[in-house]
Amino acid sequence: MAKVVRDGRWRRPGPRPWGSVPRARDGEAVNDQLVSRVVLGPIATPLPLGFLALFVATLSFSAVQLSWIDTSQGHIVALAAVALTVPLQLIASVIGFLARDPVAATGMGILSGTWAATALATLSSPPGSFSGGLGIILIATGLAMLVPACAAWSKPVAALVMTTSAVRFAVTGIAELHHSQPWLTAAGWIGVVLAVISLYAALAFELEGARGRPVLPLFRGGASRTAMTGGADEQVADVAHEAGVRTQL
Repeated sequence: MAKVVRDGRWRRPGPRPWGSVPRARDGEAVNDQLVSRVVLGPIATPLPLGFLALFVATLSFSAVQLSWIDTSQGHIVALAAVALTVPLQLIASVIGFLARDPVAATGMGILSGTWAATALATLSSPPGSFSGGLGIILIATGLAMLVPACAAWSKPVAALVMTTSAVRFAVTGIAELHHSQPWLTAAGWIGVVLAVISLYAALAFELEGARGRPVLPLFRGGASRTAMTGGADEQVADVAHEAGVRTQL
């Protein structure tokens, strides 16, 4: 998390802005120039929280889609998504922005909104019914999930979770749009696969955060690997050009 503060320290170089009067230190004249600093604060990774919330939602909805439980239980699953998955992924999204990770922030934000829309549509529809409107929304959000998935190339496990989520939403959307039970069954099985991947990802990122080193393979590369193994100078080399520090987004 980055925050810009001005500490009022004096420094010698540069013109004197605002027409202020020079002050002396150790017998030398200095210019009145305010110094800005970027203050970084460590926070915990929000990825395990978001992935576990995803695990609960996708597995629960898959149970309904695959008829493991009666379709009348869909309302209970939807209520659980609203009460558990949506707020937890929203929290993960906010922390992602504060952690300067646009991939995590964007991905978790889209996931949170998608599960909220799916749950509300389920609650307002008869059990076992299809909705063309929900189908369009799910296909659109499936495409939207490809944006953070493509940007997450340096974190392959996270990219796999987001890509599988995109496929899961798109296939469910097709099922809703065409009132197709075979497509809905396919979406349910993709949801089960997504549940397994998201559970693994949550465990791997949680162990890495708790122990300060990779325990399960995450296959980090590029900037993601540098973030875990690089020194402090490498971590903040480009901070002056990041959103929240630069003057424009």
